[in-house]
Amino acid sequence: MTNAVSTPADRPWLDPALPAAERAELLLRAMTLEEKIAQLGSRWAGNDMADTEVPADEQLNVAPMQDVFGAGGSVSLEEASRNGLGHLTRIWGSVPVTVDEGIAELVRQHEVVLAGTRLQVPALVHEECLTGFTTYGATVYPTALAWGATFDPGLVERMAAAIGRDLAAAGVHQGLSPVLDVVRDYRWGRVEETMGEDPYLVGQLGSAYVRGLQSTGVIATLKHFAGYSASRAGRNHGPVSIGRRELLDVVLPTFEAAIATAGAGSVMTSYSDLDGLPAGADPWLFTQLLRDEWGFTGTVVSDYWAVPFLATMHHVAADPEAAGALALAAGTDVELPDTVGFGRGLLDRVKSGELPEALVDRAARRLLLQKVQLGLLDPDWTPAGSVRRDGLDLDSAANRALARELAERSIVLLDPGTALPLLGADRPPVRRVAVVGPCAGDPRTFMGCYAFPNHVLPRYPDRALGIDVPSGVDALRNELPGVEIVHEAGCAVLGDDRTGFAAAVAAAKDADLCVAYVGDLSGLFGHGSSGEGCDAEDLRLPGVQGDLVAELLATGTPVVVVVVSGRPYALGEIADRAAGLVQAFIPGQEGGAAIAGVLSGRVVPGGKLPVQIPRHVGGQPGTYLQPALGSVESSGISGLDAVPLFAFGYGASYTTFEVDDLRLSATEIGTDGEFTATVRVRNTGSRTGDEVVQLYLHDLVAQVARPLKLLTGFARVTLEPGGALDVTFTVHADRTAYTGPDLRRIVEPGDVEILVGTSSADLSCRATVRLTGEVRPVGHDRTMVTPVGLTPCGADVGGSGGGA
Repeated sequence: MTNAVSTPADRPWLDPALPAAERAELLLRAMTLEEKIAQLGSRWAGNDMADTEVPADEQLNVAPMQDVFGAGGSVSLEEASRNGLGHLTRIWGSVPVTVDEGIAELVRQHEVVLAGTRLQVPALVHEECLTGFTTYGATVYPTALAWGATFDPGLVERMAAAIGRDLAAAGVHQGLSPVLDVVRDYRWGRVEETMGEDPYLVGQLGSAYVRGLQSTGVIATLKHFAGYSASRAGRNHGPVSIGRRELLDVVLPTFEAAIATAGAGSVMTSYSDLDGLPAGADPWLFTQLLRDEWGFTGTVVSDYWAVPFLATMHHVAADPEAAGALALAAGTDVELPDTVGFGRGLLDRVKSGELPEALVDRAARRLLLQKVQLGLLDPDWTPAGSVRRDGLDLDSAANRALARELAERSIVLLDPGTALPLLGADRPPVRRVAVVGPCAGDPRTFMGCYAFPNHVLPRYPDRALGIDVPSGVDALRNELPGVEIVHEAGCAVLGDDRTGFAAAVAAAKDADLCVAYVGDLSGLFGHGSSGEGCDAEDLRLPGVQGDLVAELLATGTPVVVVVVSGRPYALGEIADRAAGLVQAFIPGQEGGAAIAGVLSGRVVPGGKLPVQIPRHVGGQPGTYLQPALGSVESSGISGLDAVPLFAFGYGASYTTFEVDDLRLSATEIGTDGEFTATVRVRNTGSRTGDEVVQLYLHDLVAQVARPLKLLTGFARVTLEPGGALDVTFTVHADRTAYTGPDLRRIVEPGDVEILVGTSSADLSCRATVRLTGEVRPVGHDRTMVTPVGLTPCGADVGGSGGGA
């Protein structure tokens, strides 16, 4: 659209009629070296601690890694931006601000950046948005692991669009989500931030998030590239010792899909090293693979302080200046959250001839192009006009309704047992319920570590949450108005204090039913049981919660156990004795009502496990992606039981389903062909409900050891009682591709088993397709999605599929 505002003749890059790339190039040519380098930096003014009311010895910093060579507050915004600035960091997300205060601060920081610069290039504003806009008073959606449990890309896309609309209205240009790491070790604290342990599921849901966020004009940022979640023993920032094949077949496809199918605009570097080489210093990752092979044209931003970490943590550079040169050469374009390595050191190295100026130009050109595309270089752009001042409601009724829908669809019924649902014509009346456990009364347990109440408010203990978050016990009281509810916490999430056990056990003994809410409280760097820097030594419930549940189960009162957690915990000692078992993966501010609805039976659960539930506390590795030698089929080789308690993709319901009648369009195709696999799914129960039909492939003979089964397509469908429909998966031969011995991705001839069912362990339909022809190398242009078609069979249906 041509802008009516005149364009100065000496600043042709302001002309919106010119192509975006040409405008960016014109601006780049007009910049001095100092101005170009300034575009590669950032400033986090909001993380300065000087203005906090909390005593210094009680401060819980947003990111305690920040004290790196004077980063995080030693340089004023005025000084940091005297030649311009690339990014403004977390204006909204660092301290609790009202909408008016946030707008005022955003405008102020923009004006500071513009005031002292020759070319008047605005800074790009970024914020965190993993469970919603991470700012005070904004809606908190379920964690990403809960998105995984929905198996519903369409719903995730709708949520991301809602988040993006709020970000855009608040003047934010880039969101630091989604996390596309694939879970490799359940002990890792950031499991809650992932969408599960399967590359196809994570890739499909992550791509949906990207499409939703970017539909609002906000850039999505894929993180963490690459390998972060595969650290040894699940330790945060731990070294990653996987082979190149595992990297190519498990870790990288999620990022590749989000770039190829959703056009993601930014990628964030990982803190980790890969076989000794830090990701942020690896030109193979960020130039040869990401740029040259995948054709990525967006920006690469560093994770916070990942550039100086090359010197302080990895010791592959002597100082932050050398680290900056190393990161820039590898392919990092913008340093976040503050300029440490991308400052004076780059300038000196370019002037001395040690560092080619072309590397600075390469990075600056990419960022300037995004600024043009975002409208920041249009002649009518102003700081005040970049934000919507009237009616900015960050926790709207529409947001909360969407958060409730996502929470309800994410709850996984592991076992209805003898007690669930609580209400129903065939159920005896329940008059008195004891609600116990540390997750029953604390609404913070429903929110992830990147939700503002858990991420920032610990620095401000006197502040309210800023949003209405009903606790589990309050939601259950609302759900069961005629039932007497007695509440006892019993213990905290962490610690060894058992003084509350007696009251909790007494309450359970005096009740018709006990509901135990146990699990996690998310936090940062040891201030929680789940979240960034909150890694677990094993998979037992945190603190003394397991002991509390054991004492409750010994009372003789039926006990329904609700696990509210950011990772799967070993439930083998609980499952057989509980009167019902429910898994909620940190379901957000509406999670209390969603759980209560599942318990009562108002909500028919349809969530499926994006990670397995282990039987034993040492159940690692837990992922279902195992070759024959490391799978349940190798029972007897090891004295350790590899069978999970509940398998990947599993989830029970209050109705029943059958999946059968597998029909293939062909039993033989070329290595460049495709076939369809159709099954019929029926609701054989008495209630409307959801089922997730899942298609897996098993390569019977391959050149390398491959997983026994690999999710290749899925569709979540809703069926009324007696309803049926045909689910058709269109499977291209490319979907069988893997990385061969020479590290080329290939499709090879041979037999592939087709497995369809309702979980990785319940595959009622099996057939074989033979691929014929030559071994065919495939690249970034291969088919990455399995489209799904739904055909009703005499009933109204709805569905959401991976690729539908």
